[in-house]
Amino acid sequence: MSSKKAIAVVSGGLDSSTLVYYLRAGGMDVDMISFNYGQRHNKELHYARAQAKLLGLRHDIIDLRQLGSLFAASGSSLVSPVVGMRVTPGSTIAPAVYENEVPEGHYAEDNMKSTVVPNRNMIMLSIAAGIGVARGADLIATGVHAGDHFIYPDCRPRFIDYANAAVVVGNEGFGPISKQEEGAELDKYIYAPFLNITKEQIAYMALGLNVPLHMTWSCYKGGENHCGKCGTCVERLEAIDGALKQYNENHCGKCGTDDTIYDDSEYWKVVISERSNV
Repeated sequence: MSSKKAIAVVSGGLDSSTLVYYLRAGGMDVDMISFNYGQRHNKELHYARAQAKLLGLRHDIIDLRQLGSLFAASGSSLVSPVVGMRVTPGSTIAPAVYENEVPEGHYAEDNMKSTVVPNRNMIMLSIAAGIGVARGADLIATGVHAGDHFIYPDCRPRFIDYANAAVVVGNEGFGPISKQEEGAELDKYIYAPFLNITKEQIAYMALGLNVPLHMTWSCYKGGENHCGKCGTCVERLEAIDGALKQYNENHCGKCGTDDTIYDDSEYWKVVISERSNV
């Protein structure tokens, strides 16, 4: 019996990389797709490519860079235009200065709304669905999780339900999607296994699946290393720290590690401490 085929939307980050390992552990045949939509942290795509090569998987990067300039009007810091270079005396590197900078601090802060890219997941899932139907894939998979719900509208359970309905009804009777009975529950074609679990739980799962954490990229600033200060870095460090403590306690003699290089690996502790004292 042939294994089920999945199209996984992979950014190169911790969540989507773990998703690939999770699908493969479940016996699925996985194709990876990623998107270049003009994001300032497009370094993540190199990490996705490296993961695909390591696992021997097909990986396609969809070029949507033109959308970046069109989305810039939203004020999203992830597709913000470059307005200059930051020159430091004695330094040979001049980092770009953006119209809207990526905010630092806890992921839950209101200013993290500036990282929202309008309709991003709908666009990505629509394209993934088209590819999935064309290739006869049994499902398309996304790594959205519970920690994203309060900031990103397109990561919430209701969005996934409606996006799935649009994909299923829009492809009814084609490829792997069957005819839908009027009034009956629709097929589940969009698979979001992490939808109701936390980032820490995903990190714990990553350790158990032997996901090489240092080969995943989360930082929205897209510098040489993870900055350790932006919301995604703070969220990542907090989640991995909690997962490592639990994993190493539960698996004596099989310690998990995070070999990721952070420019600042202590800032997140200050942020968490300040929030707990509010």
